[in-house]
Amino acid sequence: MMIKVLLAPSARRVRRLSLGAAISAGLILLNLAPAEAAKATLNLGMTIEPAGLDPTIAAPVAIGQVTWQNVFEGLVMVDEAGKVQPQLARSWEISPDGLTYTFKLQTGVTFHDGEAFDSASAKFALDRARGADSVNPQKRFFASIASIDTPDPETLVLHLSAPTGSLLYWLGWPASVMVAPNSAAGDKTKPIGTGPFKFVSWAKGDKVELERNLDYWNKRASVKLDRVTFRFIADPQAQAAALKSGDVDAIPEFAAPELMSSFDGDPKLLAKIGNTELKVVAGMNNDRKPFDDKRVRQALMMAIDRKTVVDGAWSGLGTPIGSHYTPNDPGYLDLTGKLAYDPAKAKALLAEAGYPNGFSFTIKSPQMAYAPRSAQVMQAMLAEIGVTMNIEPTEFPAKWVQDVMKDRAYEMTIVAHAEPMDIDIYSRDPYYFNYRNPAFNDLMKKVQETSDPAAQAKLYGEAQSILAEDVPALYLFVMPKLGVWNNKLKGLWENEPIPSNVLTNVFWED
Repeated sequence: MMIKVLLAPSARRVRRLSLGAAISAGLILLNLAPAEAAKATLNLGMTIEPAGLDPTIAAPVAIGQVTWQNVFEGLVMVDEAGKVQPQLARSWEISPDGLTYTFKLQTGVTFHDGEAFDSASAKFALDRARGADSVNPQKRFFASIASIDTPDPETLVLHLSAPTGSLLYWLGWPASVMVAPNSAAGDKTKPIGTGPFKFVSWAKGDKVELERNLDYWNKRASVKLDRVTFRFIADPQAQAAALKSGDVDAIPEFAAPELMSSFDGDPKLLAKIGNTELKVVAGMNNDRKPFDDKRVRQALMMAIDRKTVVDGAWSGLGTPIGSHYTPNDPGYLDLTGKLAYDPAKAKALLAEAGYPNGFSFTIKSPQMAYAPRSAQVMQAMLAEIGVTMNIEPTEFPAKWVQDVMKDRAYEMTIVAHAEPMDIDIYSRDPYYFNYRNPAFNDLMKKVQETSDPAAQAKLYGEAQSILAEDVPALYLFVMPKLGVWNNKLKGLWENEPIPSNVLTNVFWED
């Protein structure tokens, strides 16, 4: 605390004056420095830099990890528990036949550039997502929307061509955020949304900066941060060093499980292990020999000890899975025993399929740490049944997306599918697995025809069983969310129902 003494003019001739006398004479003013303000900036580290900043035109999760719920918002949102909550739509009603959704919108909301958010702009955003020229990575979410009415500025009515039990959930995803007619075209490099933070700058290869939106519509939100910098640090050792030195305050998705123990005993840092939807699978091109034979796919699955993969690839921090589903999801079945590790049976099944001496193939492995590590463990296991797997490092996302997703120019690949509840990808045609099963497709159709959670959970259980039997991909493990941050930082999500860095309620503890 600082005391500044100001002498009255009449006292300037006095060379010395005791403080007590000065106070009694009323000749001083006390200028007390205010207590130090709470910290209001955040440096947050990420492993992968997004290629753009608009989640409605590209799929990589890094886009949403910067902008979802920070810059952009949706009609609804998915909270940390995975539940749908109101957002730009304050309420909604669904008709008994499931074909009409009527949303009542928040009023007085503007985009960061001052453009109004209302039913007309909401209709624009949804029409853009579902239109013929849409490049939205989740365009299928909007396929059942037949028409949209805007009877008044705060009312939005969606008319569906068929019941869509997941529609509300899908509307909470990054791909479904609201964008404005006047600014949408530039959102890839200068995102403009309605969220609690505004875009400031993007120094490619280094950082993205956001600042607090002082005109944020949601006055109930406890926005405490004034400025946020997303730092892109690919190397895990560099991440750990940045955390320990304080160059970054948090890395909510730390890239090196083997280094997690290095933070033990550090009084400044907190390490958290939470849940994610990151399903690590080795997808096979089911149109190519020998992967077009279910017996071969089953044999490869039985040749893999999932626990050893988790130990070798992710330091034991992961949950083995037997299908494309996580223990967090409704109707989860533990199907890891369906085609359990059994090299002898695997070899016999390969012989039955016509490959008594095994075969050779190549796996395209993106450069993210979990992929080559998993591939190397699998390589050794497959060699035990006479199968030679060559590992081809593949740059992600551009080269991998082109080779695998677009051209299907691959035999096997390995990737962590981050989308929650995305078991329906096996019913998409085309999709990179080139897997087709009418019975599975019918189950996915029935899921959308009902909004009853119990009925949906039962259908999802049946779908999991089909995939565990057909093995269009080798199901390996669910990655945990490894977060490390300053122990005075509060409000970061410990679990991750959707890949994100939601900063609305993040603050520094005094």
